[in-house]
Amino acid sequence: MDKQHRLDLQALDAAHHLHPFNDNAALAKRGTRILDRGEGVYVWDSEGNKLLDAFAGLWCVNVGYGRAELGRVAAAQMERLAYYNSFFGCTTEPTVALAAKLAELAPGDLNHVFFSNSGSEANDTILRMVRHFWAVQGMPQKQVFIGRHNGYHGSTVAGASLGGMKGMHAMGGLPIPGIVHIDQPYWFGEGGDLDPVAFGMERAGQLEAKILELGADRVAAFIGEPVQGAAGVFIPPDGYWKEIERICRKYDVLLVADEVITGFGRTGPWFASQHFGIQPDVMTLAKGITSGYIPLGAVMFNDRIAGVLKSRGGELAHGYTYSGHPVCAAVALENIRILEHERVIERVQSDTGPYLAKRWMELGAHPLVGEARILGMVGAIELVPSKPSRRYFPDRGTVGATCRDLALANGLILRATNDAMLLSPPLVISRSEIDELVEKAWKTLDQTATTLGMKTAAA
Repeated sequence: MDKQHRLDLQALDAAHHLHPFNDNAALAKRGTRILDRGEGVYVWDSEGNKLLDAFAGLWCVNVGYGRAELGRVAAAQMERLAYYNSFFGCTTEPTVALAAKLAELAPGDLNHVFFSNSGSEANDTILRMVRHFWAVQGMPQKQVFIGRHNGYHGSTVAGASLGGMKGMHAMGGLPIPGIVHIDQPYWFGEGGDLDPVAFGMERAGQLEAKILELGADRVAAFIGEPVQGAAGVFIPPDGYWKEIERICRKYDVLLVADEVITGFGRTGPWFASQHFGIQPDVMTLAKGITSGYIPLGAVMFNDRIAGVLKSRGGELAHGYTYSGHPVCAAVALENIRILEHERVIERVQSDTGPYLAKRWMELGAHPLVGEARILGMVGAIELVPSKPSRRYFPDRGTVGATCRDLALANGLILRATNDAMLLSPPLVISRSEIDELVEKAWKTLDQTATTLGMKTAAA
């Protein structure tokens, strides 16, 4: 792309495009980065810079960029039937086939699917559906959802309310009524002197305390990401999720696993719930369902919930124009076919996942890194002023932003949350590309440390 065309696009962007989660005034002054093309784990911007995308777009490009098969399937479906709705007793073949395939893949008796356009909409859907589930059984008061501080469940009104991000709650007067939060299982930042397992049990125990405080007859569900992504890739200690599940069963509170980030192989198995050995009643999906090639979300319900909704609920007064969109469903089916045919998830579990974990954990030896953590192909490193303390830098977030920008200059895309650098590469990343990723990350850490006046050591 020539320079003038790029400048024209940046000017049009500044004039007409409001970017999500951005200071749009500041962005307009410096000019947005325009991405031009992608192949495998790499993207190229409009200035010709080649970038290893170690964040898979936004946790989502699981099969990598440039998969022509997905485009061909979308085009073929558009030519055959570009759109029809799921209202008025209608459906399409790809929609039915995808629903059946998801039921086959999902753990346990999560056999029933409601389609949305995104993870945010999927989490909006569970708020209404779960409350309706209890109401039609004569328990309309059982409608409170318990989430976690710094949980992320989307940015719609209901999604942002279910999540526990204070910055999001400050915009628009959230959370809406009937949603409360307990503390997160973030050992590095909040574990104090407790060992990780004891800390995880203490945090899980807050769920039981909150249920007893509110009354079990009022609590509809607990919602959580198996691994908290946007907050900083908080991988819960061993035993945490099993204890959460035990408490939910004890008080007949539905267990909702938000697998928007962790689904479709991100943590190793198809779903992170399988890694942690839990059986959700409800599961939300998006992102990896199409590898980000086209928007699609879904909610999986178990037999118990679906049985009530189908037999006692009457009209299901909820839905979207694009629920079960045939083109999106066709792309999702082809994306899943690629994951299966190329044995991508098996390779992550047995080969590239363990190799990435080994190489990523080596970064924990860097003087700037207080902790390295990883599960499957999602991880983080915490940047600290001194080791082995778990203290933060005084102006939290500044060092992370510096590290992110230096990484970009080195041809590596990492996300910064506060002073943690987050990792989520395409699942198709190779061993040699993992080596490149880690080498660039180490170089970036050295450069970041130098800007802070810290001494560095050889890798």
